[in-house]
Amino acid sequence: MNHRTSPQSKVTKQGATGCPSTSYQLKFCDYPSPLTAAAAMAETDRCYYCYDAPCMKACPADINVPQFIHRIAEHNIRGAAETILSANELGGMCARVCPTEVLCEQACVRQAQEQKPVEIGRLQRFATDQYFANPGKPLFQRTPATGKRVAVVGAGPAGLTVAHRLARQGHDIVLFDAHPKLGGLNEYGLARYKTSSEFAQQEIQWLLSIGGIDVRCSQQLGRDIFLEQLQDEFDAVFLGLGLNAVNALGIDEPDLPSVREAIDFIADIRQADDLSLVEVGQHVVVIGGGMTAVDAAVQAKKLGAESVTMVYRRGESSFKASEHEINWARENGVVIQCWARPEAIVVDGLLQGMSFIKTEQVAGKLVDTAERITFKADMVLKAIGQSYQPWSGPLHPVLEQGRIAVDEQCRTSITGVWAGGDCVTGGLDLTVDAVRLGKIAAQSIDYELQQHEQKRPILEAEVSNG
Repeated sequence: MNHRTSPQSKVTKQGATGCPSTSYQLKFCDYPSPLTAAAAMAETDRCYYCYDAPCMKACPADINVPQFIHRIAEHNIRGAAETILSANELGGMCARVCPTEVLCEQACVRQAQEQKPVEIGRLQRFATDQYFANPGKPLFQRTPATGKRVAVVGAGPAGLTVAHRLARQGHDIVLFDAHPKLGGLNEYGLARYKTSSEFAQQEIQWLLSIGGIDVRCSQQLGRDIFLEQLQDEFDAVFLGLGLNAVNALGIDEPDLPSVREAIDFIADIRQADDLSLVEVGQHVVVIGGGMTAVDAAVQAKKLGAESVTMVYRRGESSFKASEHEINWARENGVVIQCWARPEAIVVDGLLQGMSFIKTEQVAGKLVDTAERITFKADMVLKAIGQSYQPWSGPLHPVLEQGRIAVDEQCRTSITGVWAGGDCVTGGLDLTVDAVRLGKIAAQSIDYELQQHEQKRPILEAEVSNG
């Protein structure tokens, strides 16, 4: 359903609003925009550099926020970047995509006093962008090789964190990923206006520059590699598999290219060389209330859709997307329809629309009403959540609540196998939380490998030679 030629879509190459294709670069430019050097310095003046800072406590990655802001104020960009990247190897990406408005900035003292927090996320981006533009000598050095080998399956935020941290400790890492590119959702699943694919890969190349990491792309667990094989060949295994399945609507879904997963739509936009060629409808309905739904809806509007309606079965207070994200959707012309659940996809040869049953909450339960609502649509994007799907094979860790069960050290039920990120029970589906779990797993794996090294039995030959 290419929006230039498809009979299903009425959007032309110039888009529904008449914008020429050359304007796409402006439409998809960074949001929010990066701070200038002058603006960054002015913003550092607003920081109180609190002792026992609440913003630091609110950061899942434990970044020392006052310290990196103080180093920016001193024009010590390298020092600021070191503070950030020591705690969070993906600090540049997190500065772009983390919901800082409900994490560090929500906890900022300025927020409590003035309802205007220090712009921590944009300052973090300023420091990391400036560093990556001119990194100079490496920030971190790899310690002497230990001879231990670790398989990291999944090169999303959790897997990349584990790979970098264990490589720094001298372990040899083989990093497997099912996709042609590393990065997971950072490469394939984020709105293009939040971060460019080029930055995602730049950050990854910096991360790999530590050395000791062998990359193997297009390698899927259960198809190309197998857990039993990895256990035999490596001293430890980490699974950072993400969520590899999508939830169903629970209604009949026609096999039409115009009815698709929002995450696939986002991936197409992320990987497109020419945004004017990305398929989009004239009237788009997005089902869901999370950040994926917002990213899909806003980008459909930016691509030229005449109308985009985001429909959610509960009220706005139940949205998984933050208030900031919802407001951003509205600013971009997305219509928000709450209290409606999917009833049927209307097809008459081609997709014509989608009908919904209005809902309400009674005694804490979501119930249907007698009211129906129908939206005209020539594209439907489903964003009702993703789930974990086990790979094929006889060996699999215990699951809890549909995801891999892990202990406080990210150890699975299988000895020598750790897991982290969105695929584990309790994962928050945030880049920064995946980093947090990756840090925990890396520390646990390193401790286990070092302990085994220290407990290595002394051979008789070593005694006689001593």
